[in-house]
Amino acid sequence: MAKKRALITGITGQDGSYLAEFLLSEGYQVFGMIRRSSTVNFERIAHIQNQISLVAGDLLDEVSMIHVLQECRPSEVYNLAAQSFVQTSWLQPVFTGETTALGVTRLLDAIRIVDPEIRFYQASSSEMFGKVVRVPQDENTPFYPRSPYGVAKVYGHWITVNYRESHNMHAISGILFNHESPRRGLEFVTRKISNGVARIKCGLDSTLTLGNLEAKRDWGYAGDYVRAMWLMLQQETAEDFVVATGETHSVKEFCEVAFDAVGLDWEKYVVVDQAFMRPAEVDFLVGDATKAKEKLGWRTEVDFPSLVEMMVSHDLKMIERSH
Repeated sequence: MAKKRALITGITGQDGSYLAEFLLSEGYQVFGMIRRSSTVNFERIAHIQNQISLVAGDLLDEVSMIHVLQECRPSEVYNLAAQSFVQTSWLQPVFTGETTALGVTRLLDAIRIVDPEIRFYQASSSEMFGKVVRVPQDENTPFYPRSPYGVAKVYGHWITVNYRESHNMHAISGILFNHESPRRGLEFVTRKISNGVARIKCGLDSTLTLGNLEAKRDWGYAGDYVRAMWLMLQQETAEDFVVATGETHSVKEFCEVAFDAVGLDWEKYVVVDQAFMRPAEVDFLVGDATKAKEKLGWRTEVDFPSLVEMMVSHDLKMIERSH
């Protein structure tokens, strides 16, 4: 029997690398779309690079995506590529809109043209809820985005729904709450904390500078969340799902667990700087993943303390190796 073929945009990112690993373990032939650029970082997929096929394409160029789809002939497409750093979206709002919003339309339209039978997954985000209307947030909670990134994700979400309903495509959105791992970029607060703790423990830094310590998030493990993406596309009916742990923790709690993992008191090292505050903060995000649990049979396997400790342990080993 021929292997199922999947195309992942954003394969070099955190989620792309975990999803590629997972799909390989399920027997897929995996293709990854990358931009032709001199700065592509293959670090996260280096260990599986000989098992996947990389193809050049760009979310800013629909013709390139048509060529990629014709070349790879996937049965499933996972759109994980985006300008995904919230802070940058205030500095680059137009670029964020071009990639994170209109890029979804270009890819959906390319699928409609090449093969509308392809199953499509859109990486939606809890940032779409923004200034939350109710707690916890589920599939029926209204959106109120508080950043250009959140606004762009709302567009990507609704255009996916629109193509599903207008063109009868198997297109779904996974509304994923924050999910972290040792592969998270250093610009994200969770990895900034785990890496900062490791550097302080190794004597390389004496302080860790952060923004709003009271901001609360629903943090899960990226490896658990990519499994939910795949489960969504295996369903007969295309539906959207919230994926979350249902627990909320503050940035301060993340610091406490991270510093505690190396036997240090966080209050002696953490410095708050207004420069790291968002222009419009999202205060309380916590998801209700009841539908995903009941319909997909999805569960988290890594809890919050284990996730934080995993990230700190990874960064400690990395710094010790490099020094």
